[in-house]
Amino acid sequence: MPLSDVMKATIRPDHVTFVHSQISKNARQPYAVSKKGSFGNMCLGGRIFAPTKIWRRWHKVVNVTQKRHAVVSAIAASAVPSLVLACGQCIKEVPELPLVVSDSAEAIEKTNVAIKTLKQIGAYPDAQNAKDNVAIRPGKSKMWNHRYVSRKGPLIVYGTEGAKLVKAFRNIPGVELAPGGHLGRFIVWTKSAFKKLDEVYGTFDKPSKKKKGYVLPRAKMVNANLARIINSDEVRSVVKPIKKEIKKVPLKKNPLKNLNVMLKLNPYAKAARRMALLAEARRVKAKQEKLDKKRKQITKEEASAIKAASKTWYKTMISDSDYTEFENFSKCLGVYQ
Repeated sequence: MPLSDVMKATIRPDHVTFVHSQISKNARQPYAVSKKGSFGNMCLGGRIFAPTKIWRRWHKVVNVTQKRHAVVSAIAASAVPSLVLACGQCIKEVPELPLVVSDSAEAIEKTNVAIKTLKQIGAYPDAQNAKDNVAIRPGKSKMWNHRYVSRKGPLIVYGTEGAKLVKAFRNIPGVELAPGGHLGRFIVWTKSAFKKLDEVYGTFDKPSKKKKGYVLPRAKMVNANLARIINSDEVRSVVKPIKKEIKKVPLKKNPLKNLNVMLKLNPYAKAARRMALLAEARRVKAKQEKLDKKRKQITKEEASAIKAASKTWYKTMISDSDYTEFENFSKCLGVYQ
């Protein structure tokens, strides 16, 4: 049989994980605290901040196309032996994947005949593994009619509605596709069911007949090995060769901070800098001499000479201010003898 395009679709684990986690929230039962004291975080036995409410958004709406993409990814992953083995399925005796059996299997009515059929196609070790790995579930859910947990066995997919094999295979564990959001479920297809894949999910060129407007997701790259594409002879013959000559870009320096760069731009900068330094040194020296002269202590002879000079200056000032000997000035002042 020709391989269906669904088996060649892109495998997107992110789609499967997201859709599974969102859909699993739709089975939750809303719950909330009931007692008044349990609302306060300061009360004895009360809850912490933000107690649960029944009007919380418990259920999630998932996009229909995204759900279909997730199912297609899970079906495509079931045709990859490495992913199926990584999921823990026992397929060492299976001749090929995807495993397709004739439509005569849909007429099986007894479980013992179904077991013989599974042994013939090499799928019984996986069913036996699921049967042997039954354990008691941890936690309180064991008290709510969920006492045991077991592994998933082979999934039987048939194409005729109301086929008799339902009663024969219903005791075999495993009825879900991609359980737990993990890719790689071991699926046994009947011939009629395998032929309907293109009709149900469509192809890369034709849309689905059962799902309106749905087309299989096409991969952006046919070959996901990007390094191999880049290093191929076809690509390397077209692209430019590697530049082996490394051109070093000199570091730009600030001439206001670097004297050598300033001398390249202005050769007179060195003389100007020297003149400025000498002028600054002269100013500093003159200021220091002036301060030293003011702070220097004078001798007694110099002090007496300064005092005599001040007295002489004072007498001269008094004699110069005596205007009575001038007649005109005396008359102006109103001084009469």
